[in-house]
Amino acid sequence: MKNPSFMKASVLVLTLLVSALFFTMLRSFVVTLRRLLADPAFRAAFSMLVALMTVGTLFYAVVEGWSLLDSLYFSVIAAATVGFGDFAPQTDPGKAFTIVYVLIGVGLLVMILSRIATGMVEQRLQGQANSTPRKRRLRARRRRAEADPAEAANTEDEPG
Repeated sequence: MKNPSFMKASVLVLTLLVSALFFTMLRSFVVTLRRLLADPAFRAAFSMLVALMTVGTLFYAVVEGWSLLDSLYFSVIAAATVGFGDFAPQTDPGKAFTIVYVLIGVGLLVMILSRIATGMVEQRLQGQANSTPRKRRLRARRRRAEADPAEAANTEDEPG
């Protein structure tokens, strides 16, 4: 029989590791999103997605009689093509709207999420490129040059 305290400790460590990974990814997502929102084309697409989610939420609340939270939930689930099946439009206008909504929403969501994912990867690669030993040596040389230009002239011939 396994030691229950060891199992609890293992679960705790695993939970902490997964939480750390989640919050690291969330931070990277937010930093990338902020950076991308400076791009007018991305900002326009993001605004269109927010408008689409708002229209979908209000439409489902009025036509289907769902709460605002349920309507927003369905709007996100439909655009993401997850389809849990816990909500589905019951009225003909709701079904017709959902057909158009999904066709527009999927394209917008995929475009935005792919730009964010690409930005997160680029941010990660940029961080790695800035931390290479060669880059550190070059930064150290620049600092020495700023502090003592004569010493910097002597180190320019050193192999890198």
